[in-house]
Amino acid sequence: MGKDVIIALDFDSKEKTLAFLDRFTGEKPFVKIGMELFYAEGPSIVREIKARGHKIFLDLKLHDIPNTVKKAMAVLSSLDVDMVNLHAAGTHAMMSAALEGLTRADGTRPMLIAVTQLTSTSQQSMEEEIGIHRPLEEVVIDYAKNARLAGLDGVVCSPLEAGRIHETCTKDFLTVTPGIRFADAKADDQVRITTPAKASAIPRYATMRLSKVCFALKLRKKSTAAVMIKQSTITVTMCKFGKPHLPSKINTPIIGNNGKIA
Repeated sequence: MGKDVIIALDFDSKEKTLAFLDRFTGEKPFVKIGMELFYAEGPSIVREIKARGHKIFLDLKLHDIPNTVKKAMAVLSSLDVDMVNLHAAGTHAMMSAALEGLTRADGTRPMLIAVTQLTSTSQQSMEEEIGIHRPLEEVVIDYAKNARLAGLDGVVCSPLEAGRIHETCTKDFLTVTPGIRFADAKADDQVRITTPAKASAIPRYATMRLSKVCFALKLRKKSTAAVMIKQSTITVTMCKFGKPHLPSKINTPIIGNNGKIA
């Protein structure tokens, strides 16, 4: 998968989703279908978007006993999606069962990644509500290590932990990070986030580890951006009213300290 930017299709209907995708008249972007759209439209929306030529990350975050997850993953695999996920907290047994369910008769399967800790989770909420009394970053790293040992392809984490995960789990271990937002954007319920400017200021050794990190940002009415870091270059996908345009390279100085694009 490498350096793809993933665009979140956070819509509640087929009509809104397809109207948005119709704006992309050239290259077909890698898209994320989450719970809202999937529960509203069911598997048919996945098949329709796939038939249009898009790669799909089906973001349903499965978490159940191993046998149930195994059977559910077999169904999701039949939809021919490119990536699915589950919660790493489900343990090694659940993740291994998920891989078994995903794998088709011909040996192929979608990529499987594990959610470590949601970006809405803070150190305080993890301790007081979940009962885990360790530094949050260490917990995320341990979840990532367990996912790798189970044979998964990567994890979902905040951008604050991605560098450490690549150092611990190898640079080829995929990290998908939903917490990249401009400084003047609303954080909503996310707490472990950073801006494109701060991400670009990560020391070179960490930035190089981020060469395979994907950032999935929520699409908003007026505009949004999906940002991907590759060493000293930032690739930005801007989606505004009118015709969206797909990634073009810009030099990092264009992004100021406030995270805005000049």
